Amino acid sequence: MADLKKLYTVAAEEAALDALDEFAAIWDSKYPKISKSWYDNWANLSTYFKFPQELRKLIYTTNAIEGFNRQLRKVTKTKSVFPTDDSLFKLLYLAMKDITKKWTGRRQDWSQIYAQLVIYYGDRIPE
Repeated sequence: MADLKKLYTVAAEEAALDALDEFAAIWDSKYPKISKSWYDNWANLSTYFKFPQELRKLIYTTNAIEGFNRQLRKVTKTKSVFPTDDSLFKLLYLAMKDITKKWTGRRQDWSQIYAQLVIYYGDRIPE
């Protein structure tokens, strides 16, 4: 993973291609499908590099999503059977409401990220 992480933490697309070449040289003998998948999908993956570093960090950070899913699993794990699908949906909805109440923190770099989002997606961001 450390070698693969170099692909999306470098500053420019050219450096990412170099990192992918290095990754392939090291890992293709054991896992050839990984680098092949990256090369085959490079046109889609490389769009990531059009964004500034601050936005890229926001894109590849999944901690909030993973934490949210972990809390939902914790709620459903204690119940082994749900009488109906609606009962499961209701439990997940109520858990989601409870989980999102705690989301009061702000990112320290949010103003800079917001400014970048306005540049790229100004027509989608409400005033």
